[in-house]
Amino acid sequence: MFFGLLAGVARPIMNVLIGKEWHGLERLPRDEGFIVVPNHCTEIDPIVVGHMLYNQNIMPHFLAKDGLFKTPVLGAALRGAHQIPVERSGAGAGKSLTVAQEVLDGGGAVVIYPEGTLTRDPELWPMKGRTGAARLALGTGAKVVPVVHWGAQEVFPRYAKGFKIFPRKRVKVVVGNPVDLSAFEGRTADKATLEAMTEVIMAAITEMLEGLRGEKAPAQRWDPSAHHQASHGRFVERGADAKPATKSDAKNKTKHDAGTTENGDLQ
Repeated sequence: MFFGLLAGVARPIMNVLIGKEWHGLERLPRDEGFIVVPNHCTEIDPIVVGHMLYNQNIMPHFLAKDGLFKTPVLGAALRGAHQIPVERSGAGAGKSLTVAQEVLDGGGAVVIYPEGTLTRDPELWPMKGRTGAARLALGTGAKVVPVVHWGAQEVFPRYAKGFKIFPRKRVKVVVGNPVDLSAFEGRTADKATLEAMTEVIMAAITEMLEGLRGEKAPAQRWDPSAHHQASHGRFVERGADAKPATKSDAKNKTKHDAGTTENGDLQ
């Protein structure tokens, strides 16, 4: 009910601000719970994906960092819409997995950004994933459905402070076939298995995004653990080269790395 009220406000605004183009909607599972794994290139991605799912009469349940649920306005909205808080440590760290499984058992859709946060790739390609989606899939047997989109970053660029409305932008969303994870059935959730599953998921997302963007992704996936912010406001690029960044970008990236706006992950 509460989510419906929010959607009733957000959908007309989205329809005015953004031209939408949705493909592959027939691939969305019906009458069963499933896991949605989208690419993540801007802060408004959840609105783009949520809009598409809700318009197909599928209630999206996003995993989000538990700190967001403690903020006065946003927290009340997230709780009212029955979204899933993720605690990164402590006794409640596994609670989100239990709640997500309950959603799936009830035929709902759980949305997990497998990268865990906005991609750090300079060209907005999917970076190395985290294992939350794989862990949930292995534990529940639910289908993992990749969803890619492109164009939202022109409306609200990564780390931006405002929308770029004019000229009106078009956002394309593509739903893919469920990722084939049959090779991992019956295996234990050890680190090697979860990382291998995650790479299969990330490869599927990347391949779909290549088709949507009409270009090839870099051969080497951006690995945030192997790249760090260098001195004098420069970010380490692929290889040994450094890419200049503005002070604003550096500040926003530092805040993001501190976990101020990250999406939840079950790793």
